[in-house]
Amino acid sequence: MGNSAYELLLKRMPRENRRWLVTGAAGFIGSNLVEQLLRLDQTVVGLDNFSTGKKSNLDEVGAVVGNSRWENFSFIEGDIRDLDSCRKVCARVDFVLHQAALGSVPRSIDDPIATNASNVTGFLNMLVSARDAGVKRFVYAASSSTYGDHPVLPKVEDQIGRPLSPYAVTKYVNELYADVFGRCYGVETIGLRYFNVFGKRQDPDGAYAAVIPKWVGALIRREQVEINGTGETSRDFCYVGNAVQANLLAATTTEPAAVNQVYNIAVNASTDLNQLFVLLRDALAAEIPAIKDAEPLYKGFRAGDVLHSLADISKAAKLLGYAPSHTILQGLHEALPWYIKSELLRL
Repeated sequence: MGNSAYELLLKRMPRENRRWLVTGAAGFIGSNLVEQLLRLDQTVVGLDNFSTGKKSNLDEVGAVVGNSRWENFSFIEGDIRDLDSCRKVCARVDFVLHQAALGSVPRSIDDPIATNASNVTGFLNMLVSARDAGVKRFVYAASSSTYGDHPVLPKVEDQIGRPLSPYAVTKYVNELYADVFGRCYGVETIGLRYFNVFGKRQDPDGAYAAVIPKWVGALIRREQVEINGTGETSRDFCYVGNAVQANLLAATTTEPAAVNQVYNIAVNASTDLNQLFVLLRDALAAEIPAIKDAEPLYKGFRAGDVLHSLADISKAAKLLGYAPSHTILQGLHEALPWYIKSELLRL
């Protein structure tokens, strides 16, 4: 990375202890944020209701960072739909990294009321609590789903279409509320539109599991991998380390123009599902030779999905100093040992 903005930040942060709140701390991205913050000798408060997060994720973070750093972490089991819980965790906090949400397009189509309760009411509870606690900066997980049916590639932040799912509606509402809280109350917010984040501690189970851990699990179990559509659907797959970088840069930037904005967080590289299948199969076959002849099963296209997604990341590069540290291949190289170990432990 050379003397990148992030590398400089990593050197500086251990000398400047701050108090951070990570909502959704037991989830995939949340637990990776907690881990990195503790490695940097920060004080961290975690909030989760364990609806999708797992205690085992936090146990793993504790084992990785060691006892002395783990003592800098305090956890509160609570729900962002409960305003009192939100107020409690925001007390004396410098930075909020708000990851708690009900993810998944299909889940939102199955149950739009639950998705709205967590992603809109919960988000508003957190914003109000952060405002009232005098939090310095509120960084939140936005979503590439906000682009909806806008056809142009790559996706640029100020050009969006109509939402294609209830989930997309809720994530766009987050951006609108954050913008209004900046205008009305002076709350400093930054939204990060994640594009298909993957990495360790990502849930491989259930109907709403993300594609990479789901396929890795299926391949290891010698089950058929199912591809929705023709396999030509493409995504900008983003390793979780890139998302962690973006959160820390967003929370600590001193550039006035960078605040009260939304940013694409991705790699600016497109991989279709057929290519992804081959990448995963070939990588796993090096460890488990029997996988090398696996072939996918093609199914119908999934409701609410967009055909292609590719991010323009120049705004985040310019204003935040964001520079992805991992391509999809580099990210898979780091993530696959965790996926494999996790899957073999369950067999």
